[in-house]
Amino acid sequence: MVDVRSPSTQSRCTPEIEAIRGAHTPVIWDLMAYRNTEVDFFFRTFCSHSFYCGSSEHYFSDPTPWVDCCRIRATAPAQRCPGQMRETQSDMLAVPADIGQQSFVATRMRLWTLLIIFPVCASSPLIADASRGQGPAAGSSCSGRACNPRMGNLSRGRVLSSRSVCGSNSSEHYCFYEQSAAPGRRESCSAAKCGKCNSAIPGQAHPPSAMSDCAFRHPDTWWQSAGGAQGETLRLDLETEFLFTHLILVFRSPRPAAMVLERSRDHGRTWRALGHYAGDCDEAFGLAEGSPVRQRGAACTSKYSGAFPCTRGEVIYRALSPWQSVDPYGPAAQDQLMITNLRVRLLQRQPCPCQAKHPGAAILPTDHFAIYDFIVKGSCLCNGHADHCVPARGYQPSQHRTSNMVHGKCVCRHNTAGDHCERCTPLYNDQPWQAANGLLGTPHECQKCKCNGHAKSCHFSRGLWLATGRRSGGVCDNCRHNTEGRHCQNCKKGFSRDPGRPKTAPDSCKPCSCHTAGSVLSGGSPLCSPTSGECTCKPGVGGPRCDSCMMGYWGLREYGCRPCDCTGDCDPYTGDCISGSDVEVFYTATGHLGHSSNNSGTALFRAEELFSALHHSEKCECVEVTLGSPKLFCSAEYDYVLVLKVMSAHDKGSHAEVEVKVKKVLYQNRQMKIQRGNITLYPESWTIQSCTCPILNPGSEYVVAGHEDWKTGRLMVNTKSFVKPWKSSLGRKILHILRKDCGRR
Repeated sequence: MVDVRSPSTQSRCTPEIEAIRGAHTPVIWDLMAYRNTEVDFFFRTFCSHSFYCGSSEHYFSDPTPWVDCCRIRATAPAQRCPGQMRETQSDMLAVPADIGQQSFVATRMRLWTLLIIFPVCASSPLIADASRGQGPAAGSSCSGRACNPRMGNLSRGRVLSSRSVCGSNSSEHYCFYEQSAAPGRRESCSAAKCGKCNSAIPGQAHPPSAMSDCAFRHPDTWWQSAGGAQGETLRLDLETEFLFTHLILVFRSPRPAAMVLERSRDHGRTWRALGHYAGDCDEAFGLAEGSPVRQRGAACTSKYSGAFPCTRGEVIYRALSPWQSVDPYGPAAQDQLMITNLRVRLLQRQPCPCQAKHPGAAILPTDHFAIYDFIVKGSCLCNGHADHCVPARGYQPSQHRTSNMVHGKCVCRHNTAGDHCERCTPLYNDQPWQAANGLLGTPHECQKCKCNGHAKSCHFSRGLWLATGRRSGGVCDNCRHNTEGRHCQNCKKGFSRDPGRPKTAPDSCKPCSCHTAGSVLSGGSPLCSPTSGECTCKPGVGGPRCDSCMMGYWGLREYGCRPCDCTGDCDPYTGDCISGSDVEVFYTATGHLGHSSNNSGTALFRAEELFSALHHSEKCECVEVTLGSPKLFCSAEYDYVLVLKVMSAHDKGSHAEVEVKVKKVLYQNRQMKIQRGNITLYPESWTIQSCTCPILNPGSEYVVAGHEDWKTGRLMVNTKSFVKPWKSSLGRKILHILRKDCGRR
């Protein structure tokens, strides 16, 4: 982070510095490739956005100027930029702002002293390098915030290619000029220096790989084209997508009179121009000088196309303008930054002006291109979800060991996955994947799906996401441990919840404990309630496990039990009739079930009377349910509330059915579709409760509130239901309770 503390620059730099702080953007210390000892040249590479005071050809000749790293554009080359640079995360680079009275030599020595501090050929930011020795802190840079791998030279450790190389067939002679002063200086041009090039002799070879070696360790290595080459193409092919921020070319020959920089995002299938460079843009490319940056077309500039200096002239390209605040992980920035290939087309040579000052120089072999350094500044593409990368698939290691290699496969954080952290990990898809926000530092971590420990993956459903108000959209995949449901929260058919085990336990769903002959099968397995384990019995079969015939039935087989062919009960195994004097059955009706007419709490029935309680309803007196507290009514969570007229009742042996005509639907849950007309209600089976309470008399009108059977979808009427004779005042009261107290419409 850059911190400008000088009072003279505080008012100008503070807004920009605050913007940088908000972006969580580390200072990119571009120390890795420059050899020039000029003060402004050093700071151009030292500052975050290669910002400097003055033009590219402006060199300081007096001891007073200084360069700061705040992003304030200098209006003229002569304008001074007083200020102070300070890296807030490390005090090792505190530079005084008041050096105006120091000598130029002392200033240069101080800068090179700073330069010695840094690891030679470091291709990472200062902060990233310094953090390597901080132990656990180095691995926590992504914790709770956006993060990015270190920046570096993408060409290091990779193969640069060119169309030609000098001395590829035989030895070639060449000459060059070391004149590096700007026009107007008093120094005269020195004589040309000449040499021999042969690609088969190591000391005389100048291959493309020389452009990407360490500029500090190998300051005098360069690539050189074949003599007489009219044009040349340099290309860097990457194994995967990377983010590309700067290109810096340092020429040994004079810079080209015309040049084009291009990039590809699809491994060389299509190309797009990033920049045009020419002394005359209109003549070379038909473009106006300095096309607007915001236009999609590549701009053209004459800034880097002068013949001076004849050697060590640089060409610099910045992918993003330092004056714009752009989220580096957003689609707009990645559209400009993402590359898989980079290509530089050198279209036109130009001679060094010194050739005109020396007799006979015109015949010297200077007709070639030569480049010291090809520096592609960039980083691994991780969408703000990683701070470290490893070799990507397809990467071919160099024959020579390369340190500070910028690799292309992210070691993802924030529960993300993929070579570029472009998706969520399998169990973290409860919200849509997002790139981190580089301006605010928001990590946008992937959120875990709620699968209760019964699934290894989930997928994102946009429909659910929108239906839940953008809170949750995860759906668990392939629920294990006999569970099912969006969150693997239910036991699947044939299994029931073990109340003694937590829902997250692998054995929380146990098989239904049902008699295979007496219970209903689904998919070859017994069907029971997934919550209570209660088995679903076949006709005439009873018991918690459906393992015995109900009274009035006999002969348990795969079809169930058969009705007794008697006026009374029969033997459950043989079907032989049993006389009424041979059996007495006692039934106790308590609570809401009802009570006997003599208030003794016990009713004595003959077996034949139990055969159908519908035929003997006078023997049952049910407790009348009253409409009490609205809170109790709402807590019952009825599935339906209807106004209806009872048409008829039918004894089906194993159960009773009541045909009704719905006159008005006061409420029904969203899954039900009850309409006016004839429907069937199912009073709770008399074979379980001994009589049907509450009793629905044919011809009468009632308000009925009850529940739906989850197994069959039938509308049930039982002791938990609310049944009252219909009155208009009762209907208004119930509607009021439903809308005001229960919040149902």
